Amino acid sequence: MQIYNLEFTEQEIRAAVAADRLLSMEIEFSRICNFRCSYCYVADRSECRNELSREEIKDVILQAKALGARKIIILGGEPSIYPHLTEMLRFIGHEGLEIEMFTNGSGIDKALALVLAEEKVRVVLKLNSQDEAIQDRLAGKTGAFKIIKTALATLREAGYPSPDLFLAISTVICRQNIKELPAMWQWLREENIEPYFEVITPQANALENIWLGVDSSELKALFTLLSTMDRERFGRDWEPQPPLVGNKCMRHQVSCVVTATGDVTPCVGVTIVLDNIRNNKLAHILKHSEVVNNLKNYREMIKGECRTCEKAEECYGCRGAAYQLTGDYLASDPTCWRNASDTSGNK
Repeated sequence: MQIYNLEFTEQEIRAAVAADRLLSMEIEFSRICNFRCSYCYVADRSECRNELSREEIKDVILQAKALGARKIIILGGEPSIYPHLTEMLRFIGHEGLEIEMFTNGSGIDKALALVLAEEKVRVVLKLNSQDEAIQDRLAGKTGAFKIIKTALATLREAGYPSPDLFLAISTVICRQNIKELPAMWQWLREENIEPYFEVITPQANALENIWLGVDSSELKALFTLLSTMDRERFGRDWEPQPPLVGNKCMRHQVSCVVTATGDVTPCVGVTIVLDNIRNNKLAHILKHSEVVNNLKNYREMIKGECRTCEKAEECYGCRGAAYQLTGDYLASDPTCWRNASDTSGNK
């Protein structure tokens, strides 16, 4: 089974953990963004100072490659409006690394779509609703829906999706879109577009916008429905468990995040700054981080219901949710319906 959309097997992950190696790295080129998404993990983009230079970005990518990384995941800000994106894509591709890019589509014109196709970039387009008003509200930008739909059409013209050109839609599960998600899932499957549906990590903007919230019993019902749909209609068999629909997140075993200013964190949810790449090399930071070592040794270190859960061998809940809601990245995931502290009574 593959885990966390990383195309890595459990065997590959175990081997990487044993050897203190990476399989992927997530990186922000810049935090500048033209959307103001209500659920974004970046609370304030007004300060975008002291961001990494192109040379620093390239250097840390090479450091990740030396640690065994085979895949670079580009986050944001919005990568498609980053002025040096094409240069970076060419660089990463030249190094023989797979590229995945999360984007709202703003800068995807025909020229960029051609570059993406040439480098076989796995494109993950953010779309949370087929309803224009809902999409624009969630994105915090009038016209967001039209921008995304235009980007999708442009990507299709460039050959996405195809066996060589992977295309996914990234969707957060929230109060405003939950009723339309089964139909949206079916549409994406029929279009050969991979659905990346996930539970919102309760941090930054999402904590301020409580109107987004969905309780765990509703999440359980949605996950179960989508699992049944996948099995019966599309021949895909998976067991429902948060935070990713149809997938598992154990990213801390084999990945890390480098922010636009060089801070290294375990993931976008566990916002504990381990160190900065301007101070130390990535290998040193990861090897000597107590947080990273605790997460890799999660079976011994995890607490509460997540430790005793029947799924504990293959899941440790959302560490980001645990950290953001409890202050303890090793705590039991408060958002999981299997958690006994869930007051809904739906475990």
